[in-house]
Amino acid sequence: MRYGDLLAVDNISFSARAGQVTAVLGPNGAGKTSTIEVCEGIRKASSGQVRVLGLDPVKDRRILAKKMGVMLQDGGIYPSARAIDVVRQYCGLYTSGRDKIVAPDELLDLVGLSERRLSPWRRLSGGEKQRLSLAMALAAQPQIIFLDEPTSGVDVNGRTTIRQIIRRLADQGATIILATHELDEAEKMCDRVVIFDKGKVLVEGGLDDVRRARRVVRLRTVRPLDLTDMPDNLAGWLIEDAPCDYSIEDAPQGLIAALAVWLSERGIDVIELRTGMASLEDTFKKLTGGAP
Repeated sequence: MRYGDLLAVDNISFSARAGQVTAVLGPNGAGKTSTIEVCEGIRKASSGQVRVLGLDPVKDRRILAKKMGVMLQDGGIYPSARAIDVVRQYCGLYTSGRDKIVAPDELLDLVGLSERRLSPWRRLSGGEKQRLSLAMALAAQPQIIFLDEPTSGVDVNGRTTIRQIIRRLADQGATIILATHELDEAEKMCDRVVIFDKGKVLVEGGLDDVRRARRVVRLRTVRPLDLTDMPDNLAGWLIEDAPCDYSIEDAPQGLIAALAVWLSERGIDVIELRTGMASLEDTFKKLTGGAP
């Protein structure tokens, strides 16, 4: 994908599966938005082949549009339009050739906006606007759904509602493509992860597989450690997360045993020592150099 001389997306390949939530992650400018817009048919790829539900997003756009839902991050709604009227209009776009049409009030109830059905767009909170955008994306009863920052600006209860809806849609067989900067939310929702940076895919796979690729040891001591007093072959591996809390990523064989001996010789008691998978955020930062 090119913008003039800028190569925004460079020879990438990834897949998203039916019945799963695939999180597309990356720093600002990584190329994920351009990639998703190509999949949605909004932009045309400079080269290569893209297939969504077996269809070409550009050549088969009219067919694909009837099977696809898109939730934009913001905008696109007339300020005085009432929630029920917006959803009713969207539902009306998908009446042709269908035996069952989704009811607008059912969609508003699904996203928890029944009591706000008569409220105009401009009177809705940021979180309510996000939930209304989700209802609009579901009007097509889509087989594949693209969600851009679905929980941005949404309160705790609203986030839970959105996560439950997304999970239910995936369980019913829909393909969910989720683009977000909120890595903790992505970790709660996704089955698969695709991490972009500088126009390339750095990693793709199941959530646990991606996290398991990086092993992390968590260490908590009764008092802070003086890393300057520690041998370089030990201190160089410790990351101080907080006073008395440390982590070690991808520790080589024998390091933990050597560290335990060093702590014991100095009478420093260990409160906690455990090994586990890195969080999605830790993995993301490691791969992208800590970029936001």
